[in-house]
Amino acid sequence: MTSLDPAPPTPGHPASDRQPLAALAEPVRRVSAGWIGAFATVWLGVWMAQLTPVQLLLPAQIDAVLHPEDWVDSVVAFGTISGVAAVATIIAYPLTGALSDRTTSRFGRRRPWIVVGALVFALSLVALGLQTEIWAIGAAWVAASVGFCIMTAALTATISDQVPVNQRGFVSGWMSAPQAVGIIVGLLLVTELVTDQSLGYLLLAVILLVLAVPFLFRHDQPLAAAERRRVTAKGILAGFWISPRKYPDFGWTLLSRVLVSVGNALGTSLLLYFLMFQLDDPHAEDDLIVLTLIYMVFVILASLLLGRLSDRLGRRKAFVFLASGLQGVAALLLACFPDLTVAMVAAGILGLGYGCFLSVDQALATQVLPDAASRGKDLGIMNIATAVPQAVGPLIGAAAVVATGSFVLVFVLGAIFAFAGALAVSRVRSVR
Repeated sequence: MTSLDPAPPTPGHPASDRQPLAALAEPVRRVSAGWIGAFATVWLGVWMAQLTPVQLLLPAQIDAVLHPEDWVDSVVAFGTISGVAAVATIIAYPLTGALSDRTTSRFGRRRPWIVVGALVFALSLVALGLQTEIWAIGAAWVAASVGFCIMTAALTATISDQVPVNQRGFVSGWMSAPQAVGIIVGLLLVTELVTDQSLGYLLLAVILLVLAVPFLFRHDQPLAAAERRRVTAKGILAGFWISPRKYPDFGWTLLSRVLVSVGNALGTSLLLYFLMFQLDDPHAEDDLIVLTLIYMVFVILASLLLGRLSDRLGRRKAFVFLASGLQGVAALLLACFPDLTVAMVAAGILGLGYGCFLSVDQALATQVLPDAASRGKDLGIMNIATAVPQAVGPLIGAAAVVATGSFVLVFVLGAIFAFAGALAVSRVRSVR
């Protein structure tokens, strides 16, 4: 017997972390502080490995390889690579989520896929750091994005599998808060500790694997053979479509997440280029870290405090509506007043809105799922609404920059998408 086996509770596997019922049962027992700590730790590694390249390493690598006469070419190349990665994400998220739903390993449904995703993600990052051609950089980033999808599809499904409804806002906050910490810690590590870009990618890969380990020793209820749905290509493909007419609240929540995530991506993914080329900031990388630090503080506060408040009040929609609106306000500030000081204020407002959105919207998503037997696949589809916009956002932003020669339209579009997301979530009816 290993420490990963579904054995009786031990000191390493507290009873509060176990699900004594069938894998498909709605969880009622609150997860422990230890479970939440391990969950937050693995997400810290995930966000460091995903967002540090997006914010700094990848655009800098592309610019160094291209050496363009016109800086717009670098923005377009970055946007194109992100767009190709988005296509892979659309396929990888629901597919791997559906496969984890049907996994009958004695180690549980989700843990095997967390391991596979972490390995694919880490190895792809190492390979990415070694590339010197644009096509190879794009291919390696697509592979890294697929690893990210495999890993996070399984991780997000554990919320529905193991966390009761009245604890999901708070637990989801511990998925969101590490995102902000991951960005700033990742930026500091690759700018202060390493001098070579390839070593930066390697460092992130190692951190990802190390921080994933604690969660792998938490119990994951195995799926009984009788509960397993037959795996067919037709069944999996058919499952990618969830009728918004039959499940309108799932549809509105999905649409809201798509719109808000596109708006957030427009406001954050081209920030380094905005500082470098719009503001002519000679200290663009340092100021990016300052803006990210401000953003981080407010994301952490909002995701944890407002996520818990949402649990206590039993309300989700009002929080998501407010969070979406705040992000729109932040984007408008950047559009109307392109200044570093204003950008700092906008970073705080954006962090407040996005932190609240991340935690409460995730809790909302788990409450509008159509079928307990397909939580991984359905949340995989919901995750597309976050991951694809983050990849497509730079492409839309690049097109806006090409069309206007500035970043004003980028931020105006970001505001429009955020406000539209607020309207979409207001149409949800089954959850307050």
